[in-house]
Amino acid sequence: MSDQKEINPQQLDIELGEDVAEGTYSNFAIITHSNSEFILDFIRLMPGVPKGRVKSRIILAPQHAKRLMLALSDNVQKFEEVFGEIALDEFGPQGGFPLNFGGQTGQA
Repeated sequence: MSDQKEINPQQLDIELGEDVAEGTYSNFAIITHSNSEFILDFIRLMPGVPKGRVKSRIILAPQHAKRLMLALSDNVQKFEEVFGEIALDEFGPQGGFPLNFGGQTGQA
């Protein structure tokens, strides 16, 4: 018998490097698409700073974008079953983004 481990063809071997494991904070996202790809730009906006910065860009095939949408929907549903509904109505029916972060605006 061989000393090699049996590999399940349905199992993925994925490595998570230390630099990626730390994650990147994003509080805004913009999604665009063409006929062949979806582009997700994850942005960090800071209070009082008029210019945001794209921290990460992910480019997906349409099929992968739909799989991501379904997986995210499933995970949000599971989250809400445990922790309660995630409210979006504070900034309108679509959960708009408060560009002043809900705080006071600067005055001169």
